Amino acid sequence: MLRRTILPVLAATAWIGFSEFARNQLLLKPYWIAHYQKLGLVFPDKPVNAAVWGVWSLLFALAVYAISRKFTLLETTLLSWYLGFMVMWVVIGNLGILPFGILKFGIPLSLLEAFLAAYIVKRAA
Repeated sequence: MLRRTILPVLAATAWIGFSEFARNQLLLKPYWIAHYQKLGLVFPDKPVNAAVWGVWSLLFALAVYAISRKFTLLETTLLSWYLGFMVMWVVIGNLGILPFGILKFGIPLSLLEAFLAAYIVKRAA
């Protein structure tokens, strides 16, 4: 059980966490900060926010794992991406806190994130 369930989920969680950090803290942070400043807000990047993203990464990895049990790699990638990113972007777009300009980077990088997470769980399970 450990090798076929927990390890793939933990490996995918690590990949997702790294991907989220690289995309949002290293590549896109200036976009987020500028957008939040325009809204009169401060971009939330305290340690507690990183912890919540860690929880999100685990939940996303669990969803990818569950989806991967019934679907192909491509189907798992697309379903996971839709559930993890499209739904989130609709919600934060509705709240007015999504800088839509980041989507030119966010869409391809999040698809890569979902694909590699799906690949990890498919390969390791």
